[in-house]
Amino acid sequence: MRISKLVLALTLFVSCAYAQQKPNIVYIICDDLGYGDIQALNPEKGKILTPEVDALSKEGMTFTDAHSASAVCTPSRYAVLTGRYAWRSRLQQGVLSGGEELDPLITDDILTVPKMLKQVGYNTTAIGKWHLGFQFLDEHGNPAEVYDGKKVIGPAIGSTVPDGPITRGFDSYIGFHHSRVMKTVIKDDKVIDKMEPIKMLQFLGDHATEYIAKEAGDDAPFFMYLALNSPHSPVVPSEAWQGKSGMGAYADFVMETDYVVGRVLKALEENGVADNTIVFFTSDNGCSAPVSKAGQLEKEFGHYPSANFRGYKSDIWEGGHRIPFIVRWPGVVEANSENDKLICQTSLMATCAEITGVELPENAGVDSYSILPMLKNKNAKTDHKLVVHHSIHGKFSIRNKTWKLELTPGSGGWTNPTDKRARELNLPEIQLYNMEKDPEETTNVYDKYPRVVKKLTKELTEIVEKGRTTCGASQTNDVQVDIFKTASATSSDEH
Repeated sequence: MRISKLVLALTLFVSCAYAQQKPNIVYIICDDLGYGDIQALNPEKGKILTPEVDALSKEGMTFTDAHSASAVCTPSRYAVLTGRYAWRSRLQQGVLSGGEELDPLITDDILTVPKMLKQVGYNTTAIGKWHLGFQFLDEHGNPAEVYDGKKVIGPAIGSTVPDGPITRGFDSYIGFHHSRVMKTVIKDDKVIDKMEPIKMLQFLGDHATEYIAKEAGDDAPFFMYLALNSPHSPVVPSEAWQGKSGMGAYADFVMETDYVVGRVLKALEENGVADNTIVFFTSDNGCSAPVSKAGQLEKEFGHYPSANFRGYKSDIWEGGHRIPFIVRWPGVVEANSENDKLICQTSLMATCAEITGVELPENAGVDSYSILPMLKNKNAKTDHKLVVHHSIHGKFSIRNKTWKLELTPGSGGWTNPTDKRARELNLPEIQLYNMEKDPEETTNVYDKYPRVVKKLTKELTEIVEKGRTTCGASQTNDVQVDIFKTASATSSDEH
């Protein structure tokens, strides 16, 4: 009897110790992958095969009302890693490009997700696209030439990156800055190679699987931020995937992206860490219509990259920022579950903090709400009742579960009617949509609900002025923020 009780006690101790072990965290963020590009999210109008992500959806929780913090790349990535909307920074529209990359958008004094996780024993790595700004220095410590006008000429192998990912909380980094300099491969803080873009996606998959194999033998948990280059331009599916879809290069590239995600999931299984790893799968914004040739996909093949939603990358409309968002955590997240609550990618920091028992400082994660309660129970209530959207031209929108107010007359981006065209058509300067009755944003009802317009405008103003969305002491934005932009701005963002 005593032996049996001892065995039982030891078993319970081991089980509890394992349950209390901090989980590994893998965050896979695709580049310009549309909500409707995943078949599990778009069963009727999604014609591209995505079996690996579909399987992930069946194994985890799929959020159907999840949003990137912006309709374009740089600000979305900033928000993921800091839990702070990028419009609180100097970046009021567009993305970092050209000479701007000399000045990192994430300042050295701001807490990032990897910095926070390192405090509680995590090993951290970033693999893939950065696009948050850093400086290239030549062998003499001078700024290295990157562009000659619009032509990319460098930087040379051996150039260094003194303020890149490994200075923002990551122990290691392998990847590239953004699509215009994708040939430049950076490891930690140094340019180590030149690579043809067609090889980049599988290169990132190789390093992700190698990292998992290495970390699986370590007692410390790990955080891997895997920022894929696809299906963003240049649309370069590798030779093995060319023609696979029968719908063109973009669809081929989406299929290859799905395959690489599968490689990562398989590596977790093969190395025995899948059961203690949280996997997030998402995209930085909606599909780029010009790059994907969305019109052709829709008309010729019946594939709708934004599903039934209006707009595409760059826009204030749903297609610009409603993104795939799937979370798998065996034993915690109910398999094959769906959650229709409103969430934003700013949630990563607060979620990781709650999972690991970190108490965030007052000035950290100011726009981040934990989704852990919802991951544990899809019916759980959430404090995340408002999300602020931002278009490529810096146009604002605020959304609660029922209503969406857009402070711009058109798309706020590339899709017609653009703001300029909307004004030529004498469309109203604001838009209001009932998202429960009209998720396709077909009928502007701003004139029928003036109280809703007034209430949401006030809430957006308070969110901006307080320097935070969450509860806590007021914080300061880096620059003055104007939510009532009226001029039709231009942007150099890449398509």
